[in-house]
Amino acid sequence: VQLQASGGGLVQAGGSLKLSCAASGGTFSNYGMGWFRQAPGEEREFVAGIRRSGGSMYYGGSVKGRFTISRDNGKNMVYLQMISLKPEDTAVYYCAAGLFVDPLRIRRRDEYAYWGQGTLVTVSS
Repeated sequence: VQLQASGGGLVQAGGSLKLSCAASGGTFSNYGMGWFRQAPGEEREFVAGIRRSGGSMYYGGSVKGRFTISRDNGKNMVYLQMISLKPEDTAVYYCAAGLFVDPLRIRRRDEYAYWGQGTLVTVSS
């Protein structure tokens, strides 16, 4: 499956941004989807994940309550709505797909075999 992330940009602290990820080449509803981010000099970290049906969502501790992951299986899309952005949210954001992702492992990078190219989010103070 191929993934194409978009929607990154420059935003002021306190602002909002919505990322999109378009999937192609597979049966989208078979894939658990995740968003990860990587800041310069840091490891790639889990941001949010969503199960195949969209019925369950999971969040990293630093974004819980501010970010919302969603998916549209009819359009092969996954989204990340981000509000109340902080300078520490600055990173390259990656969408990822894993076939039949185990919900107990949804936060693990190695659960995802497919990755998009990343989209840069910069939050200015």
